[in-house]
Amino acid sequence: MPDVRLASPQGKWILLTTVLGSSMAMLDSTVVNVALPRIGQDLDASLAALQWTVNAYMVTLAGLILLGGSLGDRYGRRKIFVLGVVWFAAASLLCGLAPTSGILIAARALQGIGGALLTPGSLALIQASFHPDDRSRAVGLWSGFGGIGAAVGPFLGGWLVTGPGWRWVFLLNVPLALLCAPIALRHVPESADQRAHGRFDVLGAALGALSLALLTYALIEARGGSLAVALTGAAGLAAAVAFVYVERHRPDPMLPPDIFASRQFTAVNLVTLCVYAAFGGFFFLTALQLQVVAGYSPLAAGTALLPTTALMLLFSSRSGALADRTGPRLPLTVGPLLCAVAMLLMLRVGKGADYLTDVLPALLVMGAGMVTLVAPLTATVLASVDTARAGLASGINNAAARAAGLVAVAALPLLAGMGPEAYRSLTAFDAAFDRAMPICAGVLVLGSALAFALVRRPAPGCRRPECRTHGNVTAPPLEADRPG
Repeated sequence: MPDVRLASPQGKWILLTTVLGSSMAMLDSTVVNVALPRIGQDLDASLAALQWTVNAYMVTLAGLILLGGSLGDRYGRRKIFVLGVVWFAAASLLCGLAPTSGILIAARALQGIGGALLTPGSLALIQASFHPDDRSRAVGLWSGFGGIGAAVGPFLGGWLVTGPGWRWVFLLNVPLALLCAPIALRHVPESADQRAHGRFDVLGAALGALSLALLTYALIEARGGSLAVALTGAAGLAAAVAFVYVERHRPDPMLPPDIFASRQFTAVNLVTLCVYAAFGGFFFLTALQLQVVAGYSPLAAGTALLPTTALMLLFSSRSGALADRTGPRLPLTVGPLLCAVAMLLMLRVGKGADYLTDVLPALLVMGAGMVTLVAPLTATVLASVDTARAGLASGINNAAARAAGLVAVAALPLLAGMGPEAYRSLTAFDAAFDRAMPICAGVLVLGSALAFALVRRPAPGCRRPECRTHGNVTAPPLEADRPG
């Protein structure tokens, strides 16, 4: 049984290590959007290259995050966590030094692999290291500090882009890793799951990532309408079918199909796909709209996005408590509708938009909607499966959210009619943004309708989330398996 106490020096070092590691990945997922216009200008990149700058990271992270957690359970959580930190830092260095958009995109894909190793590992280390009496408080501190990191991400990204330059958005990870990895090796005890057995589902993970990559490529390049794009899309669908086949026939699949026998679990993941697809498209395009059209500096654009994350950080735990009393159906129905209203309010953000009257109202409504739905969504995912599979269910839900976001970043510019150079033109981008926001709102309304029709109150006595404070806008919080 783990016996490290939170108040001990070792406990504080473990908490610091896990916060540093998870903050690297969380910061990276929020700061890059703010840097996109400057990256495009500096590397003479098309809109498709900017989409890939976001999505290359998300493809490998979403496709491999379940495998990353399994590797930690088998070979040692500290070992895989440190490997992820070092890998992430090396890929970040390559991003920061990238001379072309192609190299940057490749380095971002490598970053996602590192993120898939360290993201599940940070919480798993807390679960495996701390005494049971201190575990909940340690998880609360970890999620709270992580939320603060997510909240300052856009501001920090804007400051770096405006000051030292966009390359420091990535280079900042190197000193964080140089601090994190030695602390982990010195102060964090090694742990593994003695019950872990069987072969790793490397084929399933590879097919999942390949399917996402091919379909994303087809959506981003679909404007050309070439035969190569059609063949790539068909190959992506074939890889998806092969993924399902492999998962159904493997003895130890990465994504056990029988977990979807729970109608509640399936319903909540459908809601997740809708909600986080809209969020992914919204935050990708809004960071560009504020700079390209409204004329904000990167620092001003990053600061402008703070209210949404700050509201989540301040009120997510209270929202979860309220949902415990009302049941998940009401917040999962109302939350997406509030976010849909926020996206329609963003139509007021045009050239010379005033922050207090045009931008802030939309972001406050957006934050209120996210506060309303994110905590109940996580709780419902955990409550819809057996307690022994709660960590797996959370990982699937997290991966689904990230996959939905990357598909949205690929598809939304196509649906909104954005050309390859749209972000260089105020008029063209503004017109496309005005077409994109109603699409995002419509997807959210669909998610609300699914929640109203399919989500029901969970059975009493089911597992509740330990991560009650949350500030990440790209995916719902992860929950680790609790050690026996």
